Amino acid sequence: MAQSDTDLPQAAKKSLFQSLELDTRMLGMIGAFVVLCLGFDFLTEGRFLTPRNIFNLTIQTVSVAIMATGMVFVIVTRHIDLSVGALLATCSAIMAMTQTAILPDLLGFGLEHPATAWITILVGLIAGTVIGAFHGWLIGYLTIPAFIVTLGGLLVWRNVAWYLTSGQTIGPLDSTFQKFGGISGTLGTTWSWIFGVIATLFAIWALWNSRRNKIKHGFEVKPIWAEGVLAGIISVAILGFVAILNAYEIPTRRLARMFEDKGEVMPDGFTAAYGLPVSVLLLIAVAVGMTIIARRTRFGRYIFATGGNPDAAELSGINTRLLTVKIFALMGALCAISAVVASARLANHSNDIGTLDELRVIAAAVIGGTALAGGSGTIYGAILGALIMQSLQSGMAMVGVDAPLQNIVVGTVLVAAVLIDIIYRKRTGAK
Repeated sequence: MAQSDTDLPQAAKKSLFQSLELDTRMLGMIGAFVVLCLGFDFLTEGRFLTPRNIFNLTIQTVSVAIMATGMVFVIVTRHIDLSVGALLATCSAIMAMTQTAILPDLLGFGLEHPATAWITILVGLIAGTVIGAFHGWLIGYLTIPAFIVTLGGLLVWRNVAWYLTSGQTIGPLDSTFQKFGGISGTLGTTWSWIFGVIATLFAIWALWNSRRNKIKHGFEVKPIWAEGVLAGIISVAILGFVAILNAYEIPTRRLARMFEDKGEVMPDGFTAAYGLPVSVLLLIAVAVGMTIIARRTRFGRYIFATGGNPDAAELSGINTRLLTVKIFALMGALCAISAVVASARLANHSNDIGTLDELRVIAAAVIGGTALAGGSGTIYGAILGALIMQSLQSGMAMVGVDAPLQNIVVGTVLVAAVLIDIIYRKRTGAK
């Protein structure tokens, strides 16, 4: 039967989406994020989508987003980790004491010693990994439910952090260490553009290499025009993001102080922009690394296989107990990295650092499409979920919404996201 004229536009639209192989759930999340940003920009009379606010939004998102990438693996394997905020606090306290008390006393290293920041970060990573592995051992080998282990960890590590610092705020921290926090550590305009161009070329190469591998192994590939459209979208997204951050100029007074610190006089009319924050580069590195682990390594395949069917995974020879230890050790390491970002952004360690981050991290992973039933989830989805969460909170704060009402809205959004995910899975037959 010949196709009617009224069916042609719908068929063409369907063919377009099929050719691009776009994730409809991710498109829905991106659409919701765009609507959210435009709505807050309207309510704040254009203040929400300014380069300054977007810059602040990105550095505020990094800490939660890094932990959310690890929470994807935890939830995919049908576990939960309620201790990430408290573990972040403990790692932050350990690193703060290392650089302000331990290193000066043992090695005579002051705050501005070239090795101080790097030794501090290494100590924090070791501490976070060991604590995370201990959680995983309790869960995997002693078969204590993850909910109980990490709930206990929430109480234990939050108060361990308090005892390590005697309840005091520790700071200021090493200046090199602070560069991982955001505004004190950025690439500047030129290096940001260089990074943007390199990232764009790498993304295009990755698309081309993926297409070549599919052809090599006899898999169906997208049309050339579809690959070109995807490459164009990715390129615009990367370079557009760099352009927005490069548009946020350093205030004149801060520039003048920077010149004064060098013993120089700032030239008349001189301007400079912040560019990409180091913390955002760190998030990108973590995201790429975690995505490679999830998609290209045996460890990643074991994680999703175990989450899909733990009994079958164990019968197939996967050491699910050791796998649990590795997953929680990785989660602990990511908590330590987040502790670096969070304490560096504040320039000190405070007792309330990381408070309620466990809820934000879990919400980011779930909003990003990670199924609580296990077996499915994406790294980029968790990062987008973290960005949506932070945008929602920041936007409500700018509008003047009271803190209690902000929490009510965030809780409602979390429940709604899970409901939408359940409905989506039922309609599409996804597990």
